[in-house]
Amino acid sequence: MKSKDIKNISVLGAGSMGHQIGMLCALGGYETTIQDINEAALTDAGEKLEGIMTKWVKKGKITEEMKNDAFNRLHYTTSLEEAAVQADFIIEAIVEKLDAKREVFQKLDELAAPDVIFASNSSTIVNSLIASVTSRKDKVVNMHFFFPPLVMDCVEVVMSDDTSEETAKMTMDVCERINRTGVLLKKEISGFVANRILGALQKEAMYLYEEGIADFKDIDLICRKALNHPIGPFELMDLSGIDVGYYVMQQRYNETGNPEDKPSKAIEEKVKEGTLGRKTGKGWYDYTKEGVKN
Repeated sequence: MKSKDIKNISVLGAGSMGHQIGMLCALGGYETTIQDINEAALTDAGEKLEGIMTKWVKKGKITEEMKNDAFNRLHYTTSLEEAAVQADFIIEAIVEKLDAKREVFQKLDELAAPDVIFASNSSTIVNSLIASVTSRKDKVVNMHFFFPPLVMDCVEVVMSDDTSEETAKMTMDVCERINRTGVLLKKEISGFVANRILGALQKEAMYLYEEGIADFKDIDLICRKALNHPIGPFELMDLSGIDVGYYVMQQRYNETGNPEDKPSKAIEEKVKEGTLGRKTGKGWYDYTKEGVKN
């Protein structure tokens, strides 16, 4: 299979990342299927995308015709088999848990055609840990989008020792067609590049907060005003989902066994409480009343 042969892309997971990745693919001209086991999640994804694309039309980012064409190319299903059988390229964007990803990839390997590429949107899990359950290690790659995918331009494309150059090239070609800047990493490492740097910043921010050096609001303020970051580390946790960061840290701890990689007590408490950030209305900040003020 060549890049020009990729006509149909399936995105697994209709959550905060998956539905926007699906729209990027549809806007890029691919027949796109978003799959999720939860029918309500698919309905919610469609409503959110309708709202975002309507705003894009009003702002002049796309035309009404482009919007309609993209939605005509976009399909939804709860069936993993349906999503796998018709796909030429599959992007997995499910929960950030290794066992869940391995289970899905094992099923995909049985359902999808032998030449179909499996790309994982994992933000930290290297693809070799997932590819080992498949018979196509050479066709498995990381394709790490950043939140929110419809806004953020960069995609980290990460090869394992088994990922073929052809797979990497085709994945980079997909990035180009959906108007995203792909950056190819030929050596895998947990967390890749952006999240390792971001994780170091977040770890230090949590240390300063838990040691009582500064309140989380002041840490965010300093990062915005002194470092010129668009948002602070605690605001970013709320935006991306505190549970997402928790699973990332837990996965790294499982890999390294280093106590320093474990999620902090404060983050663990928020996950247990279900206060996960913007998506639940409350995280570090309360979004049910006045939101975050600069």
